[in-house]
Amino acid sequence: MQSLHALLVSTGTVTLAEIGDKTQLLALLLAARYRKPWPIAWGILAATVVNHALSAWLGAELTEWLSPEVLRWLVAASFLAVALWTLKPDTLDENEKLPAHGAFIATTLAFFLAEIGDKTQVATVLLATKYTPLWQVIAGTTVGMLLANLPVVWLGHRFADRLPLTLARTLAAVVFLALAIWVAWHGIG
Repeated sequence: MQSLHALLVSTGTVTLAEIGDKTQLLALLLAARYRKPWPIAWGILAATVVNHALSAWLGAELTEWLSPEVLRWLVAASFLAVALWTLKPDTLDENEKLPAHGAFIATTLAFFLAEIGDKTQVATVLLATKYTPLWQVIAGTTVGMLLANLPVVWLGHRFADRLPLTLARTLAAVVFLALAIWVAWHGIG
């Protein structure tokens, strides 16, 4: 089980962080607009793999560029910031336009752009500074995105309305806070 530690931590962290996130709301909008769950699911997967692979690579590179002590406190502070950010609910603008292309292309483009600077992208960068192997971080964060978003795509607003979003955001914030404390106490690696 120790050999899958990075995969499991990355999956759980991003799954919790994604609940109630703007990309989850985007998944709901795309599902309502296109009513084609498979192309939407494949678009979410494609966008997430590319976005999180780039993010994880950046996180791994940070470990090479910064001293362990600087990286330790930067990552701890970042995890703390993401913990606080997680408590704030996300919204999408009512007037936000979705691409007019097919469901797969629209989803891929919209998800990739929505993830830029999003807390799950930041979390992926941070997880990659702490955990190896990198492929487990990428796979885990991608699986976490799919676990949080695919039920919304298939079950629509009925499922999303029943989610205890405040509890989910609080649990995600606690996970990020625990990671911040862990990194501050034990360092990176």
